[in-house]
Amino acid sequence: MPKTKTKSETANIYAVVGSDEAEVKHVAAELAQKLVPDDAGDFGLEVVDGVADNADQAAGRIQSAVEALQTLPFFGSAKVVWLKNANFLGDDAKSRSGGVQSALEGLSALIDSGVGAGVTLLISATEVDKRRSFYKTLAKHAELQVFDRLDSARAGWEEAATEIVLGRAKRRKLEFDETALELFVLLTGGDTRQIDNELEKIDTFLGNDRTVRVEVVRELVPLSRAGVIFELSNALSARDLELALTLVRRLLEQGESAVGILLAAIVPTIRNLLLAKDLMEQHGIRRPHSPFQFIAAMNRLPAKATEHLPRKKDGSINAYGLGIAAQHANQFDSHELIQAMRACLEANVKLVTTQLDHELVLTEVVVKLLGEKVGAIDLNRPNAVR
Repeated sequence: MPKTKTKSETANIYAVVGSDEAEVKHVAAELAQKLVPDDAGDFGLEVVDGVADNADQAAGRIQSAVEALQTLPFFGSAKVVWLKNANFLGDDAKSRSGGVQSALEGLSALIDSGVGAGVTLLISATEVDKRRSFYKTLAKHAELQVFDRLDSARAGWEEAATEIVLGRAKRRKLEFDETALELFVLLTGGDTRQIDNELEKIDTFLGNDRTVRVEVVRELVPLSRAGVIFELSNALSARDLELALTLVRRLLEQGESAVGILLAAIVPTIRNLLLAKDLMEQHGIRRPHSPFQFIAAMNRLPAKATEHLPRKKDGSINAYGLGIAAQHANQFDSHELIQAMRACLEANVKLVTTQLDHELVLTEVVVKLLGEKVGAIDLNRPNAVR
């Protein structure tokens, strides 16, 4: 819920906008009730539905809001006009139409000149083009709150999502342990609506016990593909052989390809452990208590020390993944991790060039990483072939 807020030049114009639909609707509804005078009764709030199916309907809704603002409150009291859930402030064909733009110019002129004593304007919208002049009018005159959805493809989203979860958990007097928090953040992906829903479930489930442990998150929060991969990575890092093999089997049963599991979960985990261990050994970084502590230490290093690290599509380092790896890197030595990377290469070749059983191929990699002996598993025996 990245939130920005600007103070208004006038005290009676408010706007709540942004791509986080659940948060925009929640905050706008609370604000509307707060703005209505206590003595205004049923006449204190006039709602104009901002959801329009086409350009003509949108222009009509804007005109209705203008007329409501120009109508004096009943019995001389104050009133709030709420243009609610407007869907014509974005960059679609409806929003770009001449009729809508003309109507918005009229509303802008009214806002510029002042909506009058005793009248308050509230606008809420989830589709907003911040380049357009109407948004600039709101930024100038309104007390503007912007709630944009987190983009999990961008660097740093995990830290922002963690702050959201911790803030909302605190209101419910819930305390996450470290692993539970990491898993919860990944599974909810910064979606405020899902965060609220899952916290409510956990709140009800826990009762008087306010500590959220990873077992509770696993039991109550839906485990997505990303969640299973995250859990597999954690199991590998924690050297939990039994859990790692169980999760590999679950992914295969869900229809994931063996190559996909190898490249999306196993290889990145081993690579991050190796890279984190190397950074810690080369630059004297101690084992961190949290991923963000390692990120802070890494950010203090010269650019040359991190230029070899793999990058995301946007060019940024996957610092959070390295931070998690740094918490577990002390359980491995560099030789083990190098050997595990070689085992991944061999496994990749086997998966694409042989008919060996996929689960057994992945099992061999996992067992080699965790320092156990494969024992009786013989990948070349006849009944290992699918």
